[in-house]
Amino acid sequence: MVSNERLSMIDLIMISLGCAFYGLGLVSVNIANHLAEGGVTGITLIIRYWLHIDPALSTILINIPLIIIGYRYLGKKALVYTVYGTLALSFWIWFWQRFYIPINIHNDLFIAGILAGIFGGVGSGIVYKVGGTTGGTDVVARILEKEKGIQMGKTLLALDAVVLTLSLSYLDLRQMMYTLLASYVFSQLVNFIQGGAYAARGVVIISRFPDEIAKSIIQDLDRGVSYLAGQGAFSNQDFKAIYCVVSPSELTAIKRIAEHHDPKAFISVLDVTEAMGEGFTYNRPKKKLL
Repeated sequence: MVSNERLSMIDLIMISLGCAFYGLGLVSVNIANHLAEGGVTGITLIIRYWLHIDPALSTILINIPLIIIGYRYLGKKALVYTVYGTLALSFWIWFWQRFYIPINIHNDLFIAGILAGIFGGVGSGIVYKVGGTTGGTDVVARILEKEKGIQMGKTLLALDAVVLTLSLSYLDLRQMMYTLLASYVFSQLVNFIQGGAYAARGVVIISRFPDEIAKSIIQDLDRGVSYLAGQGAFSNQDFKAIYCVVSPSELTAIKRIAEHHDPKAFISVLDVTEAMGEGFTYNRPKKKLL
């Protein structure tokens, strides 16, 4: 079996590659064609226009207080990956500005919008796929989810809407419409690569070692876990199933934890959809197995 150290090194390499791809698109497509961006990256573009501060620097400056605030809400591994992802993205933004690669699209904003979505979606999808983040609004969304019970998807959508609205201070409506096109392409690609970037996922794990898996999820991911009582229809044997709700960026980590303790564990991923009534949710099977 591959060691945890090797797995972590592979994850860091993939986060670096994802950030490199995302940073290239931001510099050579978004900035070059005056398109905005959502989240903290969008804020750095606003600061770049009005205060002439390099996004490579403002990315770190904005994320430092967010990471400090979110320290108690992030698991140890998630914290390391968040800090590393933030630094990696900052580095690649700096790198591509110094070693600029022009992408000649003859000032066609439609193509620019498509390309911006492709670069951002593929880059972020790679980062999310290995359980990483680039900090920013992901940290804020996770805090509000834990403290207020607000779904991450709603928080991220609201924050993106605010940032894009503020971006109208330096962009015209035409450029904003193509930015929205980029956002749509971005979300579709991340969904394709990761299985959904912003919607929470419910995970059911059936294993011979439920206690060991549950303990690792609580310690490594800092996520709450519930036991579901079950009985095999064929064997008539009682068993405990594990249920927890995670962000899509943590699905790969959940799979690795389960496989580490039980290679034969059965894992089912469910959509978590808010239903009518305060604080009530129901689970709609997504018909997808890891």
